[in-house]
Amino acid sequence: TGLTAAMAAPCHPPTRFHRVHGTNVRLDASRTRATRVESFGNALCFSHEPLEPGQLFLVEIDEKERGWCGHLRVGLTALDPQSLGSVPEYSLPDLVAMGDTWVFAITRSHNRVSVDGQEEPTPAPAPLWEPELRIEGVRIPRDKLVGRSRPGRYSHLLDELYRTNVLPPTALRSRIGVLYAPRPDGTADMHIVINGEDMGPSARSLPTARPLYAVVDVFASTKSVHVIQVEYGFPSLQTLCRLVIQKHIVHRLAIDGLDLPPMLKHFCQHE
Repeated sequence: TGLTAAMAAPCHPPTRFHRVHGTNVRLDASRTRATRVESFGNALCFSHEPLEPGQLFLVEIDEKERGWCGHLRVGLTALDPQSLGSVPEYSLPDLVAMGDTWVFAITRSHNRVSVDGQEEPTPAPAPLWEPELRIEGVRIPRDKLVGRSRPGRYSHLLDELYRTNVLPPTALRSRIGVLYAPRPDGTADMHIVINGEDMGPSARSLPTARPLYAVVDVFASTKSVHVIQVEYGFPSLQTLCRLVIQKHIVHRLAIDGLDLPPMLKHFCQHE
């Protein structure tokens, strides 16, 4: 039964950004990289297509810019980007004020929010070697969801986070995504995923009868992001190898001393 469920995992189409975006955004030719070229606002982006239930729209932070207060903002909207007369300057509060839009501002440390005035219980984080992220009825292989820092010569001594290979939410190479999970009552919950960890339902009672587009606001200190294509179904053999290796090492520098092919070492340390 578990094998049957895994084989029946959804196959979602590749994700990219919509042609409609803020005036300060430049997209690359593939529309998978968005860069803010001026100021700190007018950098709203949308997914090219509405998301399917359980489909994660995931981006990695490529570039930061000092001197601004605030970070990346992500969410969902039932507004069709093509129907917007002009793209609002900000996701918060401008796009949200237009209605049927739910946006979450990513911060350095506090990314769990209260819903309807009630504090959401903090779920125990799953170990990084746990192969799947589970959100209600949705299952996604975790490996592609986790951002990885570039190791330095003294990383294992200076960076407490290095040993567990976990980046702060707003750091370079951090991976942040949004999805909606259907509920039995016909509505859905919006979930933000940061480096493979579910932040809990950041918005409830979303209308699943309407198309829901991902919202990515390349705001303030976040200057450039690119889309990560998420794997669904079985993790790859390469991914499973890395998970086993991570369970038995103290930090990534230890991989250098292992008798492994160079490409696998690089994959375990950097990708």
